[in-house]
Amino acid sequence: MSRPSQAKLTTSDTNGVSVIQSQARASSPSSPPANAAGPQRVPHLVPAHPSAGGGKAPAPSKMKKPHADKDSDEYRQRRERNNLAVKKSRMRSKQKAQDTQQRVNELKEENERLEAKIKLLSKELSVLKDLFLEHAHNLADNVQPPPGAEGSSPAPNNTSTNGQ
Repeated sequence: MSRPSQAKLTTSDTNGVSVIQSQARASSPSSPPANAAGPQRVPHLVPAHPSAGGGKAPAPSKMKKPHADKDSDEYRQRRERNNLAVKKSRMRSKQKAQDTQQRVNELKEENERLEAKIKLLSKELSVLKDLFLEHAHNLADNVQPPPGAEGSSPAPNNTSTNGQ
């Protein structure tokens, strides 16, 4: 069984990336093509200009920037804008912390008020329960059974008027 050989085509992209495409070909003219639908293309991305180190590009913060003259107007304006931005940021942060602390204090006060209200309502509930139980007990003591209901059931009258 013959193995198809691969021809490589290289094209360059506008992004500086080369695309290597492979086409499968049969090794002998008498064998059928490996892919009857047409040539198989498999893209491989390879940098057009590989760097000498072969590593990643340095981060923008690590790249050397031209040193601005500390006496230049542009430098002083940038520093002034940065200083103002830092002051503004710190003021916002302090204001947020103060607002949060004020909210904490308000919530603590509200919590104390609610706890005092709970104690008051608990005492009131206890007093009302005691009054209810006392009243229910007094009602039970004051209720008298109807006449003739001394026992659990009325007893038959054994004395007869017949005289027998």
